[in-house]
Amino acid sequence: MKLLFSEAAVDYSHYIFPYAIWAFPEPHETPANLFDHGFLPSSRHLDRFYLCRQVRVDLHKFSPSSENRRILRKGTGLAAKLCPRAEFDYTPARREAYKTYADIRFGKDVMSYARLDALFDARITSHLLLFTDTVSGAEVGTVTLYLEPAAMAFYYYAFYDLNYFHRNLGMFMMTSAVMLFAQRGFRFLYLGSCYRPNALYKTQFAGAAFFNGVRWSHNLDELKYLIRRGEQQQPQHLLEVEDYRGSFLGGDLPHLAAASPFRAATDRHDQTQRP
Repeated sequence: MKLLFSEAAVDYSHYIFPYAIWAFPEPHETPANLFDHGFLPSSRHLDRFYLCRQVRVDLHKFSPSSENRRILRKGTGLAAKLCPRAEFDYTPARREAYKTYADIRFGKDVMSYARLDALFDARITSHLLLFTDTVSGAEVGTVTLYLEPAAMAFYYYAFYDLNYFHRNLGMFMMTSAVMLFAQRGFRFLYLGSCYRPNALYKTQFAGAAFFNGVRWSHNLDELKYLIRRGEQQQPQHLLEVEDYRGSFLGGDLPHLAAASPFRAATDRHDQTQRP
């Protein structure tokens, strides 16, 4: 992958000069390579990615907990079907249902019709996971997915009938996706970013991990520490905090740098020769 660094807000008083880190896949790479290094798509065409604190489930380590089973019981009578995008009929009725959901959950026109249409017509949506009420026959939920069998699945946008909110339909859909892709032999299911307490629901699966900038971590106490820290103004970069390094990373900075998966290659032939 190729990286670009885009300047973000500066805190000159504490010598904090942040950059957003963008990754661009090279011809021999697939999106799975970038997901594996902690990047999420910032383009629906999967041609640009951004590094962030995201959550994934190692499906080889997943087994349903009592809470997972409780959520699945609440969805009794709901059936899930995986559908390739090429076989999906993006009807006017579905379009209106998705727009109504988006306006209620995200805010009026945060997701415009044009943005919604682009979502269902872009490379980032390779498949849909459709949920149907088997009693009424009504379609009650849809998840947009990007799949690379059997390496990974990316759980992107979810839309559902809010009349089923009391049945925890949103959580049922995510839990069903974890079960489905685990059963189909996928390695990872990526669930998006986690920076606030209300995103911790993504971690309620055995095998859940998050990218901490150094590596994938299964330590949920560390994630909660980072979320609490992010709610306060900080005078230091995270890796400058000895307490954090000692409690969660188990090494000094040279040790962490030596284990880093990121490396900038220097081409000696491009350097100016000096006497």
